[in-house]
Amino acid sequence: MDITNSEVQQVLFNMYAILAGNSILIYDHMVTLPEEIDFIWRRPKTLSAMLFLLNRYTALLANISSLIVDLQPMISDESCWNYSLYRELALFLQGIIVCITMAMRTYALYCCSKRLLTWMVIVMVSLVGVCCANTFGQYSDDLVIVPGIGCDETFSKTVAIRIGLAYVAEFIFDLFIFILTVYRYCKIRGLLWLFAFSRENIIDTMFHDGVMFFGAMTLTNIPNILSYYSGSIGLRGSFCTFTGCISVTLICRLMLNLHQTFDAGIFSIPAQDDGPSLAILTTRIDVQSTFSSHN
Repeated sequence: MDITNSEVQQVLFNMYAILAGNSILIYDHMVTLPEEIDFIWRRPKTLSAMLFLLNRYTALLANISSLIVDLQPMISDESCWNYSLYRELALFLQGIIVCITMAMRTYALYCCSKRLLTWMVIVMVSLVGVCCANTFGQYSDDLVIVPGIGCDETFSKTVAIRIGLAYVAEFIFDLFIFILTVYRYCKIRGLLWLFAFSRENIIDTMFHDGVMFFGAMTLTNIPNILSYYSGSIGLRGSFCTFTGCISVTLICRLMLNLHQTFDAGIFSIPAQDDGPSLAILTTRIDVQSTFSSHN
């Protein structure tokens, strides 16, 4: 198959984007491994801890295995299609785990509101249906083997629009969770209290309860969506692996921050202290159980 120099550059850009995402994921895993051992492995295995391990190691194994295949030459169209299907399923599963984790954290922020949980489940199921309808089965006619490089996925404009809708659905859910988190934060703190505290305390609180994390996850999905709708044919979908790795990294950081405070992790319930100097978004902590967990 004859390809132009521009097409080769686009394929290499896709590979660099994959390498960048995997590098961030693996590097962050190595950096936070001591915290993971202290706050996850050495403490009781709560549901939050199990979600953390599922999220982190599913993404790690899926991305490393995909990266290994990326670096191997493809010998047939069938092997190329099988790899594409595996990568598609891995990204889908990775996204589902992240969304469930985000939903559970928001559920805890709203003091385990059954009504909110019902609405989040309805929204999630609806958006998952959109993802499934517009993603699976869209690759088989758009796979080529580039000599010396490997399997390359290219999308026609029609296929790119359909696949892009799946990431738009994910973006809508991320934005939904982000708005709920910001609203809860402002409601607990109060707008007057919000301006009465130092920037350092606000940033610590926002990071602790997910506002900045969820906001960053929402923003990282925008370049991926734009690549499907405005990118050239060789660059469509080039950021999907990078976006997935960033999402997993951020959600793992959020969960480690919460587990550093309390074993309940993402299921810790917010409270507002009575004292004016302590009226910050925090978590209810059983001091005795916390000390016993360290011992």
